[in-house]
Amino acid sequence: MAKTRYAPDRGLIARMGLTMFLLGLVFVAFILVLYLVLSAAHASGAAIVFFPILLALVLGFGSFYWSDKIALRTAQAVIVGPQDGPQAAQLHGVVDRICALADMPKPRVAIAPSRMPNAFATGRNSKMAVICATSSLLDGRLNEQELEGVLAHEMSHVAHKDVAVMTIASFIGIVAALLVRFAFYSELFGGGGGRGRGGNSNNGGALPVVLIVLVVGIVVYAISFLLIRLLSRYRELSADRSGALLTGQPSALASALQKVSGDMARIPTKDLRAAEPLNAFYFAPAFARGGAGASLSALFSTHPSLDRRLKELAKISDQLAR
Repeated sequence: MAKTRYAPDRGLIARMGLTMFLLGLVFVAFILVLYLVLSAAHASGAAIVFFPILLALVLGFGSFYWSDKIALRTAQAVIVGPQDGPQAAQLHGVVDRICALADMPKPRVAIAPSRMPNAFATGRNSKMAVICATSSLLDGRLNEQELEGVLAHEMSHVAHKDVAVMTIASFIGIVAALLVRFAFYSELFGGGGGRGRGGNSNNGGALPVVLIVLVVGIVVYAISFLLIRLLSRYRELSADRSGALLTGQPSALASALQKVSGDMARIPTKDLRAAEPLNAFYFAPAFARGGAGASLSALFSTHPSLDRRLKELAKISDQLAR
C-alpha cells in the first residue's frame, strides 16, 4: 500500500493476500500439469501452450501499461482542468480536498459523458492515475459530502495500487482463456493430429493431449475467475472502508451508494450494457441482479451486494461513534 493517510484494514488485506496466494498455487499447478502432459508431446502441442502464454504476457503488459488510456477511451472520457466548466471546477475542488486529507499526489481528473451516475479510478501508478466521474454524477444529485465519499473510495484504489494488483491477478485467467481457445480450434481444425516422435503419424496419441490441455484450461479458468471476482469484492470493501474512515463520514458514502444504485436501476438495460467493459472499475456496478438468482449472481459479481456494503459502512459509523 502507498504511504498515505488511508487507513488499512488488516482483515481485508489478509483475505486479499490469501486469495493472491491461492491464485499463485493454481498457476504453479497449472504449469506443472501442462509440463507433464506436454513432456512427451509433439512440437505443435507445445505451441498450443506457449503461444497463448506469450500472447497473455503481451496483453497483460498492454492492459497494465496503458490502463489509463484504455479506460478513458472506453468511457469516452476527457481530461479536464478546473477552468473547464462548473462540473470540472467542482470535481477538482473535491479531489484537491481528498488529496490534502490523504497526503497523496493529485491524479489527473476526467469527466465521461454518460447518463449513468458513476465514477472510476485507473492508472498503473500514482503518477499515471486518473479519477473519472460521469457527467450524470456531477449534475447535482449528490451533495458535496456524498460526492466526496464516492471520490475518496476511488482515490483509495489509487493508494492501494489496485490496477496493478488486479492486472497481475488476472494473468492466469487470460492464459487459461487463450489456452482453451487455442486447444479448441486446434482440435476443431485438425491441429490435434500431427506426427509423433520419429516422424510417425500419432493422431491417436495427440488428440488426448489436446483434450487434456482443453480440460485443464477450462478448470483453471473457472477457478481463477472465481478467485479474481472474490479479490475484486474484497478490493471494493476495502475502498469503502478506507474512504469512509478518511472522510469520517461513512453515512454520506452509504447515502451516495443508495442514490447511485437506485438511479442506475432506472436506466435502460441497453445503456447499461454499453458500460459493461468498465463494470469492474466502477464505484457501483452497472449490473446488480437480485431475486431468485441473487446468491449465484453474487458469486460472479465484481462488487459486494449493496446490502453488504451498507452493513459494513454502518459498522464503521458505530465504530466512529464510540
